[in-house]
Amino acid sequence: MSKVVSAHELRGLSRDQLNAKVVELKEELFGLRFQAATGQLETHGRLRAVRKDIARIYTVLQERNLGIVDEPAVEEK
Repeated sequence: MSKVVSAHELRGLSRDQLNAKVVELKEELFGLRFQAATGQLETHGRLRAVRKDIARIYTVLQERNLGIVDEPAVEEK
């Protein structure tokens, strides 16, 4: 399980990293929903946290699409 990530930390990630994180969180959300349906889920708060993390990432992506926030500088290695 990953921890809750702030919007400030997300703004430092590239689009590819954000998209990968969304895929990861959606897979986790699917698993949590499945556990909840079968009665195996112990922490129901994690469902809410994962949904909010996904929404937070979509908000950062939309800010970039609208030009509200600039893309982070690309670090070359």
